[in-house]
Amino acid sequence: MGGGWSERRGFRILRGGRGRPLGLGCLAFLVLLGLAAEDRPPWVGRLYWFDVYHSLMPRVWRPTTPVTIVEIDDGSLGRVGQWPWPRTQLARLVDLIGAGGPAAVGLDLLMPEPDRLSPTRLPALVPSLEPDVAERLARLPDSDAELGQALGRVPAVLGIAGLEEADAAAPGVESAAGPGSAAHVQGGDPRPFMRRFATTLRSLPVIDDAGRGHGLLNADPDAGVVRRLPIAAVVGPTVLPGFAAELLRVAHGEAGWGVRGSRHGMEAAEIGSLLVSTQSDGSAWVRFSPHAPERFVSAADVLDGRLDPAIFARRIVLLGVTALGLSDYQATPVGERMPGVEIHAQLVEAALEGRLLHRPRWAAWLEAAIAALGGLTLLVIAPRGRPRRSLAVLLILAAWTVGLGVLLYRGPGVLLDAASPILALTLVWAVMTAAGLAEADGQRRALRRQLGEEREAAARVAGELAAARRIQQSLLPDPREAFAGETRFAVAARLEPARVVGGDLYDFFRLDADRIFVLIGDVSGKGMPGSLFMAVSKALCKSTALRAGGDLAGAVRQANREISRDNREAMFVTAFVVILDARTGGLAYLSAGHDAPYLLGGPADGLRRLRDSGGPPLGVIDEFPYEAASARIEAGVSLCLVTDGVTEARSRDGALYGRARLETLLAAIPPGRGPGEIADAVLDDVRRFGGGAEAADDVAVVVVRWLGPAGADAPVAAVSER
Repeated sequence: MGGGWSERRGFRILRGGRGRPLGLGCLAFLVLLGLAAEDRPPWVGRLYWFDVYHSLMPRVWRPTTPVTIVEIDDGSLGRVGQWPWPRTQLARLVDLIGAGGPAAVGLDLLMPEPDRLSPTRLPALVPSLEPDVAERLARLPDSDAELGQALGRVPAVLGIAGLEEADAAAPGVESAAGPGSAAHVQGGDPRPFMRRFATTLRSLPVIDDAGRGHGLLNADPDAGVVRRLPIAAVVGPTVLPGFAAELLRVAHGEAGWGVRGSRHGMEAAEIGSLLVSTQSDGSAWVRFSPHAPERFVSAADVLDGRLDPAIFARRIVLLGVTALGLSDYQATPVGERMPGVEIHAQLVEAALEGRLLHRPRWAAWLEAAIAALGGLTLLVIAPRGRPRRSLAVLLILAAWTVGLGVLLYRGPGVLLDAASPILALTLVWAVMTAAGLAEADGQRRALRRQLGEEREAAARVAGELAAARRIQQSLLPDPREAFAGETRFAVAARLEPARVVGGDLYDFFRLDADRIFVLIGDVSGKGMPGSLFMAVSKALCKSTALRAGGDLAGAVRQANREISRDNREAMFVTAFVVILDARTGGLAYLSAGHDAPYLLGGPADGLRRLRDSGGPPLGVIDEFPYEAASARIEAGVSLCLVTDGVTEARSRDGALYGRARLETLLAAIPPGRGPGEIADAVLDDVRRFGGGAEAADDVAVVVVRWLGPAGADAPVAAVSER
């Protein structure tokens, strides 16, 4: 149980943080994997990325490059005869090439077995020959020897093949390195890092010994494509040159060559003044150009004398077979299959032009740094916005990486693997996006659960508020019940809380048979706190008024003391209280920080206000000496009391209702309108002015109309309404 909980918790931790922990872990793993895999066989994706560079930006073949290939092509076989040719024919071809004075002649051919067409071997092949004919043939020169002599007359470089395991008794197989130009090693010993062969396969000694140089022809394809060739390799304990390196040495007339090594492997080959950079294993990345027919001449044209031998002067000439079915055609990064002799020629050309490709050790660290910095950028940016934004950042980083790779390839010829950091960044982006979406989905589910719980809680609160509203409304008196059967006056009251419950209050009740007490107030606060304080204030005002009898000022002073007592929240209430004598129309009134009411209607006509009485709101100053004022009104006059929710109401554009609008409205009410009609007119006008805007404060209106001592002179029926 605990283990499952821990696993789920660990997954939530990795998935949380908008995918950052999981993305950071993925980034660290990919960066370390890229560094660790650098010394292992090349990743296929990396090799294909390098091929993209080649395809888009191949090396351009230059006519000035001193490399020529004499090809034994299909046309040569058609004109001279099928392969293999007699070695006397090859000797003649070498002599014709040598007549032009080449710098080096390289044979991309292995001839480990004797020539079966040599005159000395024909009697064994044709037993029916006459004895005298066989004797004369035996006195003729040996074909292999003739080829060896021809090679000895030119600066020849013969190809050898490195074998990892071979039968030493097989023809041409040397048990060790055999003859060759062993390298002088400088610096650290690079041999533990270099390509290693146990033995070599060579041509017949009579041919092999004639060469001035011997170079390895091996070309190991990576994923089926030849991209690198050995500049040097180890055979037994000896460092031997590759075919191209030996051609360069012989062409430069150097007696020897050197290898620069370090603790990381081979760094370069020194061939006279030429420095050829290599990888740690002794190989070199060839910067290929597309197939150029101009670098080829047909062997048949040379044999037929159609070409001036001077075209070979001071050039490096490679002799090889390109006929279909006979040549070792290999796939290359430029998308073309090329014969092995052309691949060796491309390496020689690139080395002479100083345009070999190179993948230094720091390239892997640069790729790791690109992946790390780009990944950290995604870790910062991706969780902060939508996946579209982080995808745009990913594309920008990818474009920048590709651009850097192109610049390094076109300039110093450095092979930067842009595919690996782009793949790492893409994986980090995908992991973070997936984790972020999973986290967002989890948050949405949690929010839905929370919303459901909040809705349930809100429903409970709404029910409680509705109950509180009913209770609050029940605390407010109904004129029809409080003054049933009364004909001397009429009372109407309206209350609209800004919320479900509010802090405005009103009250009216009889002090005795002829006097009524009327109260309107506004608590400092709205909602539930205001409604609670309103209920307490209303109850205190009523109890003190009933105990004080007709002493209005004394009742207000006592209510102020009670409201101020234990008022830790420092709440207060504005109030206007009035006692109406129904026999005479006499008024006793007092304002505790509340707006003065309006008098409208009656014989005097016009709009008036009750003034000359006031003090601070109840609950502000404990022992304030409130004093009441008195007045007398005529029959038919209405007393309109409002809270500041009327005058401070605001429209949708923020305009204030104001006292002037209220006074204009009251002045325009026709005479004879009842208290309920007056109260409704005020509320309707406030609603119209608000235009549907949310009310900022509670609104309360109380209208009292005195109809006369007996109600007989009243212009309207004495009906009390709520």
